[in-house]
Amino acid sequence: MKSYGNGGIWDFEAKIPVDGDGGVILGLDGGTTSTVCVCMPAAMPVVAGRLPEPLPILSRAIAGCTNHNSIGENAARETLEKVMAQALSDAHASRSVVRAVCLAVSGVNHPSDQERIQDWLRAIFPSHVKLLVENDAVAAMASGTMGKLHGCVLIAGTGTIAYGYNEDGRKARAAGAGPILGDWGSGYGIAAQALTAIVRAHDGRGPQTKLTYNILKSLDLASPDELIGSLLGAYCSTCSSCCIFC
Repeated sequence: MKSYGNGGIWDFEAKIPVDGDGGVILGLDGGTTSTVCVCMPAAMPVVAGRLPEPLPILSRAIAGCTNHNSIGENAARETLEKVMAQALSDAHASRSVVRAVCLAVSGVNHPSDQERIQDWLRAIFPSHVKLLVENDAVAAMASGTMGKLHGCVLIAGTGTIAYGYNEDGRKARAAGAGPILGDWGSGYGIAAQALTAIVRAHDGRGPQTKLTYNILKSLDLASPDELIGSLLGAYCSTCSSCCIFC
């Protein structure tokens, strides 16, 4: 088979016999904090229009952030490839038996984002593999509607987004613009407000708060002054520290 993607990541394939019996599909849910990739059989029995419960999961792999807006394109692409390779390796399967790949990833906000990630996947998988790239909110909604894209979902995790489809297939969204443009109600947003309250209390611009003791203890800091170096040394450090309280 032609060598796709990063050869080092896929060295395990040399030890796996080529077996096209049914094939497998990969499903990936990628967020700003963590990413989960599962490998499942492509051929599953459907009874009365319903898939088996629980679904037959062959393997599950976990990685960190895959939002390219948060960690950059190179890091996001590398993490995506590694977690998919791990899922296939654990399932004793190679890319030659993959029938489809569905990525639901935070940070997919525009058709150009979808095209970019699809290009990444085309460089990794053989040409016969079907590719689908969506925002992670779409997967969250589909998980509660048995795969039907009709309804609404509200996510309040590291970030926040509201997403919905009507019966005609039209879609609408609110928020999901990231911490700078507004992730109101998210774990990041709530933690940022808590940290701001600590600084205001320390400066005398706001009331004293129990958050000062609790958060400084969680971060192993002695004084609110230490928040500056701890949280603002780099943008990603801010995100990671805020996520402690998500």
